[in-house]
Amino acid sequence: MEYNNPSLLIKDLNFGEIAKNKIGAGVRKLANAVKSTLGASGKCVIYEDARGIPVITKDGVTVAESVVLFDPVENIGATLIKEAAKNTVREAGDGTTTATVLAEALLNNVNLHLNDNSIRDIKNGVSSGLKKVNEYLDSVKVDVNDEKLVDVAAISCNNDANLGAIIAEAYQKVGKDGIVLMEESETEETYVELVDGVQFDSGLTSPHFITNTDKQKAELDNPLVLICMSEIPNIRRIQKILEYAIKNNRALLIVAQVSQQVKSALLMNKVKGNIKINIVDLPGFGPLKKGTCEDLAILTGSTIINEELGDDLDLIDTNVLGEAEYCVTDDKNTVLTTMDDFDLAVGDRIDHVNKLVTDEKNPFLKTKLEQRLSMLSGSVGIIRVGADSKVELKEKKDRVEDAIYATKAALKEGIVPGGGVALLNASTKIEPTCVGEEILLESIISPFVTIMENAGLNVLDLPTKEGYGCDVTTSEEVNMIEAGIIDPVLVTKSALKNAVSVVMTIVSADCIISNARADESN
Repeated sequence: MEYNNPSLLIKDLNFGEIAKNKIGAGVRKLANAVKSTLGASGKCVIYEDARGIPVITKDGVTVAESVVLFDPVENIGATLIKEAAKNTVREAGDGTTTATVLAEALLNNVNLHLNDNSIRDIKNGVSSGLKKVNEYLDSVKVDVNDEKLVDVAAISCNNDANLGAIIAEAYQKVGKDGIVLMEESETEETYVELVDGVQFDSGLTSPHFITNTDKQKAELDNPLVLICMSEIPNIRRIQKILEYAIKNNRALLIVAQVSQQVKSALLMNKVKGNIKINIVDLPGFGPLKKGTCEDLAILTGSTIINEELGDDLDLIDTNVLGEAEYCVTDDKNTVLTTMDDFDLAVGDRIDHVNKLVTDEKNPFLKTKLEQRLSMLSGSVGIIRVGADSKVELKEKKDRVEDAIYATKAALKEGIVPGGGVALLNASTKIEPTCVGEEILLESIISPFVTIMENAGLNVLDLPTKEGYGCDVTTSEEVNMIEAGIIDPVLVTKSALKNAVSVVMTIVSADCIISNARADESN
């Protein structure tokens, strides 16, 4: 019998209390593994990867992803909490551990009240409580200045002041709307490098173009760039371009709509190692697409091919190609590091778009034009991460990546007192009006409690002053924002929202159907 056939898989069914207890056990196991990394006194976790190599990390999402539990129902619980953590890092770049700690506390507190209250009432109450907490966070948040920028970055790097200063330097150079990337350094030093670059909203068209599986990104060094406003129907139309790229051992970025036939042929050649290539869709939409593509052409030195303007795809030659120093594409965006040769043309284009911004009356179009202006005048800050060993480098890169996103989030929406204090204050300042709100407000003190426990400090005496908390490195009560202990408000909101979403789903379930595990004891 073929047991790898999905239709032949045997299922286990668990109901009621048994199902909920097993799910809860899975959540607690994952939370215990992750929560030890929270805070300035958080500990490292050592796990064994698929190849049996030990990896050291303080990154919550990395720890979570390494956990697979033997019991299938427990593993479902752990997987659901992982989703909360991953959604948080996707939205805000940090806060994975906070989301996990909040989810565990919320699940425990909901289970305590389930027998005396209906699930519907609890869910409604938790939802209204979440709205009140978010309103409170908005009322106490402050904007980020250059001084606080260093603090935000340092805290996101697990309180590494040196790394924090480097990340802050990168954002100070590129500005609030600038792009900051991370790459490995060729030396042991970590430093910032500023290059001309551009970001546009076209992501991966196929996962098979991914070259960096860890980051799930497609990366090309010194690629040729082909921009085509018309669909490329068959491989013959771009044969000359492909031959040129292969002959000169150059990567190729195609910015165009291509047929499935073309995409399949190019993917096959990429997999075989014949060519380094990536295909992304044209940036922008509607009437804005033409202008955005023209901007991109000027930045890369390309000539746009457009059959509507009389260009013949059969006559595409290598002289239409532009180039870039570096290109990286994720699921949403493409970032190009541009060459220095086109500065004069870019300057003229900036003047042109500036005039369009001044003349435009439509608020929506004006915003889009301002985005184009930002794209044209933008720079990319590259943080080159170095370390003494591969193990240290991996751990350092995880922290830097989190810090880059968290700093971006802080610049976008502001900051609140860190160390779990913002949520602790919310729990004391908000008056609950129903049991669901009580449950949520009891649960949101958990990050503060966990941070204190990780530092070996007593949590019996909670800080009474708003915005004040314990600096775990000195055990003194301080004004958290003034002391530089802060959290991006987007990270806090996102962690709480995702924790609530997952837990409310879990407590609504009364039957768990899982794949049966083979008994390997004999």
